[in-house]
Amino acid sequence: MLGPLVLDLQGTSLTAQERRRLQHPLVGQVVLFTRNFESLQQLSELTAEIRALREPPLRICVDHEGGRVQRFRAGFSAIPPMTQLGALWDRDVLAACRTALSVGCVIASELRSHGVDLTFAPVLDLAWGRSAVIGDRALHADPRVVSMLAANLMHGLALAGMASCGKHFPGHGWTAADSHHDVPVDSRPLKRILAQDAAPYRWLGVSLSSVMPAHVVYPKVDALPAGFSRRWIGGILRGDLGFAGAVFSDDLSMAGAGVAGNLAARAHAALAAGCDFILVCNDPEGADRLLGELRWQADRTFAHRLARIAPRGSAAWRDDDAYRAALGDLDQFASRT
Repeated sequence: MLGPLVLDLQGTSLTAQERRRLQHPLVGQVVLFTRNFESLQQLSELTAEIRALREPPLRICVDHEGGRVQRFRAGFSAIPPMTQLGALWDRDVLAACRTALSVGCVIASELRSHGVDLTFAPVLDLAWGRSAVIGDRALHADPRVVSMLAANLMHGLALAGMASCGKHFPGHGWTAADSHHDVPVDSRPLKRILAQDAAPYRWLGVSLSSVMPAHVVYPKVDALPAGFSRRWIGGILRGDLGFAGAVFSDDLSMAGAGVAGNLAARAHAALAAGCDFILVCNDPEGADRLLGELRWQADRTFAHRLARIAPRGSAAWRDDDAYRAALGDLDQFASRT
């Protein structure tokens, strides 16, 4: 049985301490960063080493959206910022849809070929022009366009056997503060948020495999950030919007999560609010303490939601004709941006 914790690594290979940490039954997934990547061969060796630690093997995930949030570079295709897909939509809707599908196929094909199971994408935040941390990561300002481009991007991921993760629910694009360093506050009323920023989550429906809530406070809805809010996750996301997939917390080490208390309090609050998986990054000592303090028992839905984010089919997609065709679309797209 895999657990709810998603932990990171410090370097390009496992240390003895990391091997022991990842063998703890509360750990279920590993998230990789740029510091964990040196070359294609090294990445394949690292992911194989991680898988060999447990049975069933730990899942491996990464933030690999494209643009400035692309953790692996050398040997991987350069993915333009997602806002460029929105710009293409404004010129040619059908070309944008085809390109979004091909971008998803390339991302998933290349990641899976080197042992990575999931990327935290697509970004569903709206391009309000207010948030520097979102900025060109957003597909478009119109939630309908975001939904259509995201649907095609997710289709491309799925063609290469990879699940999706929409973020940052219900929307991080309006507030200017960066939740890595502050506690952002979005004071708009619920009706407006649902009609605009959260609309893609309703329209994409069951096609979304997983969702990551924002470390943003929406005081007209709840005093807690969305990732710690039963109303946002259980009441609105799962209830009103009918979402049936998995929920990942955003990194609990971020400043935006500090309102919930120390790391153990944050973890328990996220799980109590309805998160299935909780990320703890850049704090190995805190992760070790949490492994001794966290109280968790899988409920009847956990295995189902874990299955929703599982990779499907062969990982040898990089040798596939569909990958090569998608790569041609990406190259054409990149040459125009």
